[in-house]
Amino acid sequence: MKESRVLMNWSIEINTTSGVVRGQTIHVLNRQINQFLGIPFAEPPIGSLRFAKPKAIQLSAPDIIDATKSKSSCWQPLANLKLSEDCLYVNIWSPNRVNHSMPNIPKAVMFFIHGGGLQTGSIFLLSFYNGSILATNDVVVVTTNYRLGPFGFLYGADESAPGNVGFYDQLLALKWVRDNIEAFGGDPNQVTIFGESAGSWSVSAHILSPLSRGLFHRAIMQSGSVMFYKDRYPINKTDALNNAKQMARSLNCTETHWLQCLRTVEPKQLVQLEKTVTFPLIGTDFLPVSTQKAFQTHAVNTDIDLIAGIVHDEGSLADSILLVSMDNMTIAKFVDYVNKSDQQFHGMNAQKIADYYLKSVDKTNATAIRLAFNDFFGDLLNKCPTYLFARQLAEIKSMANKNVYFYELTYLAEKFGKYLGCDTHVKGICHGADIPYVFGLPFSSPLLFEPIDQTFSATVMKQWTNFVKFGNPDNLWPQMLNTTKVLVRELNPKNKILENIFQQTCDTFWKNYFI
Repeated sequence: MKESRVLMNWSIEINTTSGVVRGQTIHVLNRQINQFLGIPFAEPPIGSLRFAKPKAIQLSAPDIIDATKSKSSCWQPLANLKLSEDCLYVNIWSPNRVNHSMPNIPKAVMFFIHGGGLQTGSIFLLSFYNGSILATNDVVVVTTNYRLGPFGFLYGADESAPGNVGFYDQLLALKWVRDNIEAFGGDPNQVTIFGESAGSWSVSAHILSPLSRGLFHRAIMQSGSVMFYKDRYPINKTDALNNAKQMARSLNCTETHWLQCLRTVEPKQLVQLEKTVTFPLIGTDFLPVSTQKAFQTHAVNTDIDLIAGIVHDEGSLADSILLVSMDNMTIAKFVDYVNKSDQQFHGMNAQKIADYYLKSVDKTNATAIRLAFNDFFGDLLNKCPTYLFARQLAEIKSMANKNVYFYELTYLAEKFGKYLGCDTHVKGICHGADIPYVFGLPFSSPLLFEPIDQTFSATVMKQWTNFVKFGNPDNLWPQMLNTTKVLVRELNPKNKILENIFQQTCDTFWKNYFI
C-alpha cells in the first residue's frame, strides 16, 4: 500500500512507482475530488525508443512530480495543443476521503482511452475529457495518453518497431494502474476500460489481446471495434512495411538504415505525412489474429462484462475521413465514394451497396442521397462492427455468467451540436455525441445545454458507474441477447427498449462481409 497525505494547502501527495506526485483537491458539485494531471507512467519514448515498445519509468530523481497542471500531448496534426514525444502520462480523479475515521473501501476504477482515429486526441483536452464530474459518482477515473500516427503505429518488421506500440502504451498504463491505483483509493481488482471511437477500437483490441488478460474486469465500447472485412483488413504487414519505407524515402532516409534515420527526423515532418486514419495491425504479438479468427477459436477475453453501443448517425464522419465534399450528391457520386471507401476498407460491391441504401431514396434529392451515404459509411465504420463484436461476444457459451448490453444514442442537445459543428437537423446525432453525457459536460458547460441535459447526463453517468461497480447499468436495461431477440437500450431521456433494429443491416446485409 503506497502512502498518501493531505497537505494543509489543499494539495495532496502520493507515493507511486513513478515517484511522489503532488495533486490538488478541487470542489466539484459539492464534492471534494483529488485531481492529478500528467503523471508519467513510462520513460519518454524518444531516440531509440521512437517506434519501440514503451519502457516503465525508472526513478532517477527525488523531485516531487507536479501533477497540478497539464503536460504535453502526443504528436499529431492538431495545432492547439502543446506537443512533444515525451507525452506518456495519465490523469487521475478520485473522491477525497473527507472523514478519515471511516473505513477506506477501495473504489471501482474507470480507465478511459480517447478517440481520434489513432491520430489525434489527448487527455489534456479537458473541456471534453475531465473526469472530475464522473468521479463524483464514487469511482476513480483514469485517462491515458498514448502515441499516435506513425509514432504509435509505424511497423518496421523488427522488435525495435513492432507496430501497435500505441496499444502497448495503453497496456503499460493499465499495468501502472494495477500497481498504483490503490494509493489513490482505487481497487485494482475492479477496473473497467472504456473508450470512444478509436478509443473503442482500443478497448476491443484489449479484449482480443492475450497481453491484456487480467488487467481489466469490465469494458465499455462507445462507437467502434477492431472488426473489418473478413478477408482483407485495411492494412496488413506488407502494406504497413511498404508505407513505412515510403515515408522513409520521402524523407530522404536510405534503404539500408531507414528506421534509424526515421528516428532522427523532426516530429513535425512525420506528422505532415500522416493519412486521415491509422488502422491497427493484425498478426503482431499484441493482435496475433483477426477478430473473426479470435471469435472462431474463442481466443478472446470472456471473463468480462460489456456495454457496447453506437450513436444514431455514425456516418457524419464520412466527409472528413474520405476527404470528399458531400454537397450536391448524385447517384454517380454515391457509387464513386463507395469505391473510394473500398480503397481503405476493401471487399465492397459498390453497385450492390448503392442499390441497398438508395432503394427508398428520392434519386433527385441531393440531401437524401448524402444522408443515405452517411448511413452506409456509419454502418461500415462503426455501427455494424461494434454491434457484431458485442453480439459474437454474447454468443460465446463461456459468457453465460457474464453481462453484455447494447445501446443506441438517439439524443443530442441542439446548442451543443452546433458548437461541435454538428447541426442535428442536418447531420443527426453525430459520432462522439455520447462523450458530453458520459463526462458530465452539461454540468461543466451549462450554457451549451438545457436543464434536461443535466438530468440525462446524470442518468448516463449513473448507468456507466453502476455497471463499473456491479456489472449492471440499471434494472431496466435488458441483456443484449434474449432468445430470438436482440434488445437494445435507446439512450435518450425516455430510455426505451428497442428490438432487432439491426436485423436488416448488420445481421443480414453486412453479416457476410464481416463474419
